[in-house]
Amino acid sequence: MNWNWLQALISGVSNYSTVFGRVWLSVVFIFRVMVFVVAAQRVWADERKDFECNTRQPGCTNVCYDHFFPISHISLWALQLIFVTCPSLMVVAHVKYRQMKDLKYTTTHEGKHMYARPGKKRGGLWWTYLVSLILKASFDGAFLYILYYIHEGFNLPRLLKCSMDPCPNIVDCYVSRPTEKKIFTLFMVVSSAVCILMCIFEMFYFICKKVKKRIIDKIDEETRELKSSSTPHSRHKSRSSLRVDPTVSNQNLNNIKTEETPTTK
Repeated sequence: MNWNWLQALISGVSNYSTVFGRVWLSVVFIFRVMVFVVAAQRVWADERKDFECNTRQPGCTNVCYDHFFPISHISLWALQLIFVTCPSLMVVAHVKYRQMKDLKYTTTHEGKHMYARPGKKRGGLWWTYLVSLILKASFDGAFLYILYYIHEGFNLPRLLKCSMDPCPNIVDCYVSRPTEKKIFTLFMVVSSAVCILMCIFEMFYFICKKVKKRIIDKIDEETRELKSSSTPHSRHKSRSSLRVDPTVSNQNLNNIKTEETPTTK
């Protein structure tokens, strides 16, 4: 499987990520994607071929293998990596939408910009980034639960006893290289847990930063109201209470304020 598209996606997302987000990207790309591509796929290459049961009954080995491994670790991890990285597309798409919107505004308004920084995580992009963090943590947690539920834990036993039809009786089945596969399984589980923690830390960081900014803005607004109430001009008060897009450029901010000012006849 070609994972170059994932590398390009991760490189693009890193431009809009925080410190926690860059750590998450490093863990995903180095400790999960690279290990998956370089080592894990080779370890599980003989998974079906070397799964042996002490019986010659036709179909017994196939039925027992399907019972104990309804989906292989490799297939499950591949799906997990795809689902976990897809929410980052939301952020990239939102930034590209802002850039296109800003470019269209610039061409129709004599070089003026709609957004001072299209990649700034404010307004709608803040919510998009927060939703992507929730989805990434949820997907990782869901796949860890699926892995634990399907294989009845993260341990990989050497001996499996199977009594499924058409096996004539209880037969012993043996997994190839169980210790090595167990080590890789635990490594991928720990890596997923670290990614979940990074997403949770980044969510707390985002929310706390937003709350702190709201408190500071509220204090500044109360201060301006107190100053404006002491002056006889009410127009200054109405101007200070204008609500605009927080990502709008300073040049357009002045234009918006000018448009909101009533003209005198």
